[in-house]
Amino acid sequence: MLTLRLAFRNILRQRRRSILTGLSVGIGYLVCCVAISMSEGSYSNAIRFFTEDTTGHLQVHKKDYLRRPNVHKHFALEDITESLTDVRIAAYSARLFAPGLAYAGDNHAPANIIGVEVETEPLVTRIEEKLTAGKFLPASYEINETMPALVGAGVAELLEVGVGDELILISQGGDGSVANDIFTIVGKIGTRTSGDRHNVYLPLLAAQNFLTLDGRIHEVVVRVNDIHDAIQVATNVQQQLDITATDIVVSPWQTVQASFFRSMESDKRANEISLGIILFIVFIGVLNTVLMSVLERTREFGVLKAIGSRPWTIARLITIETSILAALGLVIGVILSIPLIWWFATTGFDMPEPIDIGGVKMQSMRGEFSLDVFIFPACIVYVYALLVSIFPAVKAARINPVDAMRST
Repeated sequence: MLTLRLAFRNILRQRRRSILTGLSVGIGYLVCCVAISMSEGSYSNAIRFFTEDTTGHLQVHKKDYLRRPNVHKHFALEDITESLTDVRIAAYSARLFAPGLAYAGDNHAPANIIGVEVETEPLVTRIEEKLTAGKFLPASYEINETMPALVGAGVAELLEVGVGDELILISQGGDGSVANDIFTIVGKIGTRTSGDRHNVYLPLLAAQNFLTLDGRIHEVVVRVNDIHDAIQVATNVQQQLDITATDIVVSPWQTVQASFFRSMESDKRANEISLGIILFIVFIGVLNTVLMSVLERTREFGVLKAIGSRPWTIARLITIETSILAALGLVIGVILSIPLIWWFATTGFDMPEPIDIGGVKMQSMRGEFSLDVFIFPACIVYVYALLVSIFPAVKAARINPVDAMRST
């Protein structure tokens, strides 16, 4: 208790040095919070844009479909609907896939034919946001009408077609027959460089009729409320499916897009190195401030040792003073950080050149506002402050009283 009172007395007596130490800790904490917030925010935003483009947060397929897609690896949506009851699931949509050729006049182009549920697909991906011409697929159409199609910008350019033009698709049916039919283009999607430039989207029922796969699908895309729950929800759904459908697999986006996930993890490791450098600068700044405080009080420590104070008492005094100043500095840092991080998370700033992710323009950079953004740097900075106090504390404890009192 005596050491604690003495520590507070020294802090008040050396106001200038105490303010410098507290500001050093507070500013270091602020910089760490901003760095972590922007790192986690950019990481989360990139994942959100990528997964909500086409991948979704979870995907359900037949076993081995991801590694070796095949038109015959299909199942019925009814086989899995009872397993998609997790409260964390926001929406899901069925799809059908087939490779094919697209013709218009004398032009032809390869096409990825994708059947989608018109009403539920926009709930799991950003497909409607990527429309560049025309409109989205209609929810219903007359039987005697030409079936609608939504084409990627690459297919439209190669075939030299636009909204309202006719499109001929040829593929292989599920029964081994040749599938071919005429469709009317109702809209164009994406850009010449986006991942969906060679896609042709059809209403799911039209695609099933075209490929003679009535009531069958290849994939179910699932969107969860919180992307961080993707692996846990996938595990939960898989456990329920194993009871009724042992040949169906649920994969989180980390498995579906493994290469993208690895690249994002590598980028995150690089950000952690940058954060380590920032923390090292904070470490040096606090160390310099505390060490200068000890050197200025050499005579004081010499007197304390001369009247019988033990080296451990002096070392503990330095450590307590530093811990108090670090705590006060963190309070200042939190007060300054909350409005700044909130602004980064809600408003952010516009980038000079927008990033194109699957045809969706990511133009603003935002941070993340979460408890981890504030708690993690607080723990690290506080521990760093205590660590840097060890060397000055040991130096003060080993002072020779005679030499100390002779110093000026």
